[in-house]
Amino acid sequence: MRMILNSEKYRKIEKRFKIFPSSTREAGRKSGESGFSLIEVSIAMVVFLIAVLGVFISFAYAVSYNSGNASRAQALALLQQKVEQLRSARFVPTMTDDSVTGGEKAPEVVTAPDGNLYKFRVIVDDDPFTDNVQIDPTTRFKEVSVTVSLEAPTPGWQTSVPATVILRRVRGN
Repeated sequence: MRMILNSEKYRKIEKRFKIFPSSTREAGRKSGESGFSLIEVSIAMVVFLIAVLGVFISFAYAVSYNSGNASRAQALALLQQKVEQLRSARFVPTMTDDSVTGGEKAPEVVTAPDGNLYKFRVIVDDDPFTDNVQIDPTTRFKEVSVTVSLEAPTPGWQTSVPATVILRRVRGN
């Protein structure tokens, strides 16, 4: 049995079961929706692009900040090595290693495993209770200041914050 689409019986079934209308002209009149306009699509794309741009800016900031933190971690590791070398230097009545003799040492540039260049500045003060750096070979107490900074800073912590460690040594027996 074949059903004619414009028949009265078909229209009753269509209303009862809410099937799609038989013609597109009737569909446009009944639903009132004909799709998105070009303006609506353009506005939606602009809103989406603004949201995506915000995500990309946040991502770029995070990458820059993390690379700065990696450089800082490398600088602190190198600083710890330098401080351990100065702590192990001899400072006894019969002998004092050159690394802990008083005064400001020549800056030392070190290449780290990550390829960055770090500059060390070491100042040994034989009398830390005065304002100026004192050199006294008979002193029993020294203050050693070690500062590390990135030779070619990039955006992040490196541009303004070098890391400094101050340690004090007492002449051993």
